[in-house]
Order: sequence, then C-alpha cells, then structure tokens
Amino acid sequence: MRVVDRLGSLQFDPLEVAGRNHDLVLLSRIAGYRRSWTEDLLYRDRALYETYNKMFSLVPTAELPYYRLSWDRVRLRHEAESFDEHAPLVEELLTRIRDGGPLSSTDIEPRAAIDWYWRPTNQVRALLEALAEAGVIAISWREGNRRVYDLTERLFPAELLAQRPAERQQRLHKLRSRYQANGLLGSTGEYALWAGTANDTPHRHELRSELEARGEIIPVVVEGLRGHRYIPAPSLPLLEVAEAELAAEGEPASPWSIGRPGGHAPGVAFLAPLDPLAWERDLLLRLYGFDYRWEVYVPAAKRRWGYYVLPLLYGDRLVGRIEPRIDRKAKALRVLDMWWEDGFDPLDASHEGFVDALAEALRAHTAFADANRVVLPRTARHRDLAAALRPRLAEKRVVGSGA
Repeated sequence: MRVVDRLGSLQFDPLEVAGRNHDLVLLSRIAGYRRSWTEDLLYRDRALYETYNKMFSLVPTAELPYYRLSWDRVRLRHEAESFDEHAPLVEELLTRIRDGGPLSSTDIEPRAAIDWYWRPTNQVRALLEALAEAGVIAISWREGNRRVYDLTERLFPAELLAQRPAERQQRLHKLRSRYQANGLLGSTGEYALWAGTANDTPHRHELRSELEARGEIIPVVVEGLRGHRYIPAPSLPLLEVAEAELAAEGEPASPWSIGRPGGHAPGVAFLAPLDPLAWERDLLLRLYGFDYRWEVYVPAAKRRWGYYVLPLLYGDRLVGRIEPRIDRKAKALRVLDMWWEDGFDPLDASHEGFVDALAEALRAHTAFADANRVVLPRTARHRDLAAALRPRLAEKRVVGSGA
C-alpha cells in the first residue's frame, strides 16, 4: 500500500507472460512480493479496487469518490443505448445477482453476439461489462481473467458511495495522479497519458495551471530537456536527495558509470511495460537515451526485440532489455533473450556487481512465479554471461539448461 500511495494507481493489463503488469510494477519495488498480496487487497480487504484512471487501473478504495466520473459519464451513454436496447437481459442479470449473488458471464448460457467495442461479443458478457463500466455492479473477484460481479452497493461502504465531489475536483485528482505516478511529466504527450483527465487539451492545461497555483505540482527544468517538467510537491525532498547524491558522486568516470540511488549498491529491476516510469516513451528516450516500444501488438515480422520485452534498470541507468517468460507447467522462468545498450558490457570489470544483481533479480522473479529454476538462453552471444550467472543461481537451486 505504501507503493500504491506513492504512485497513486497501478495500470492493469490482463496479459500474463512474465506476470501481469501491476504485479511487475510491485515486484520491481518490493522484496519478496507475491501476487496474493494484491489479490487480498482487492478482493478480501477491499483496500484497492479496479476502475478507469490511466486506462484500467487499481486505485485506493478510499479515493473512490474521485473516480466516480468514469461511472457517471458511461452510465448516461449506456442508459441511452445498450441498457435501453437490451432492457430485458439487463433486468435479468441484475435480478440474478440481486437474488443469487455474484455472477460471471460463464454462469449463464451465452446469447447471440452483438457489436461491442472492437469485436462481436456475447450479449451476457457485454452487458455485464457495461453494467460494471456504469458502476451498477463491480468486480467482486477474478478467477484468472474471468470477472465475477456483484452489486456495487454490496462491495463498498454506503457512506463512500454517497460522496460526490464536483466534477472539476475529480478531474484535478485524476490529473494530479498522473504527475504523481510518473514523477516528471510535462504538459504534452500522447493521448494515453492524459485520457480521462480533461475534456480537451486546453481544459487540461487549465487544470494543470490550477494544480501549479495550489502548489500541488512544482515546475522544474531538466538539463537537456526543453520546457518545464512537473513534480508532485511531496516529491521535492526526493529531488533534493538525488541532486545531493549526484554531487557527491562527481563526474562520471565513463558514459556507463552507474549511480547509487539511496547510497546503496546498484541493483537490477525488470520494469513492467506499463510501469509509470515507462509511460512516456519520449521521456525515456530523451532522459535515458533508451528507445523502448512494447511490441505485444506489433506483428512478429516487424518486431525489433520480442513479444513481451521488459526494460532492465541497473542502478540509475536503463542498460538493456530482457524477455522472461513464466512456464508454469515446467515450473521454470525462461529467459528467451537479452539485449544490451550500445557501450554497456554486462561482464566489464567496471560493472563487477552487475552479474550478482542480475542473478538476484532473476531469483526474485523465479520465486514470484512459484518456479524452481531459471532457463537461460544458450545462444553464442549469451554464453559467457550465462556461464557467469549459473553458479550464482545454483546457490539458490534455480538454474536450468536452455531448451
């Protein structure tokens, strides 16, 4: 919850190749993280819930009133369209949930498909989704990616549901959460960064100016970047610490000198593809010189790297990419490939702690996956690194030969 409080929200994505996006965000920040922790916070304790912020996200339940806007606006649209057109089925679904308890789309015989967003969809599934988008029902729990719904009024306290902040306050809250999560956004950027925060760009600039006038976000200038960036006011001490650390480290000995955030030995983290740090691809390129594109939706023949490739953070530098895949049947974490940024050599003597840090990150990911071994790539270009990693991984009995 400290991580959620710090980031504001966690973006959700159902793909589970190396782990779901929000789990990877937390795994990169919390030692010993397990997915059951978030499941419990979502579906047992109800400290978190699923709603739309930056796309579909997990946010603190205590902030539900500030995310009502998504429910209210979509409800008006569905009431004029799908709820009216399919009124008998809507009433049937609500009656079943009201009288029989939580319900999923597979609990009812499917009906004829209807046009729904990007593809034709079974009416039951589509209307349950519409009712959830409108806040009439909400996700009670998930079985894999199958959503089980219950009445919203059964899942959240009545006094929380009764709170209705003004629309402007809700939009300000959502915009503030974007600056909070990334930590260094500017005033422009692609649509997904700002979706749901404002009616249009001028309105967003107006809201940003209000947050700035209130002192809730602070403009900063980053050497080498044009225009202002904005940090959340509570993060100002972090900026001051970072500046002090850089001053203490002095001039870097080489272009790939790695910093020591927090004064600790640099560690390795695999960043989620939708990690807040990676939201703005242009910022990654300009700040870190790191050109990252998530290629899940890129045709295989056009991929530069791979299907589910994660940025690899070492200390304060993005030094490469890794493509891990969880093989639950074999209880293995398979590393399909790794790529290094130009000029970074993972075995260079100047990075003597890197192999240990990479091994530790692989061990952490293996434990998270409930696996008992790591399968390293056996290609020639990885031979020396794999040879260095194997004895370190073997200490914890999590090494395997490549397939």
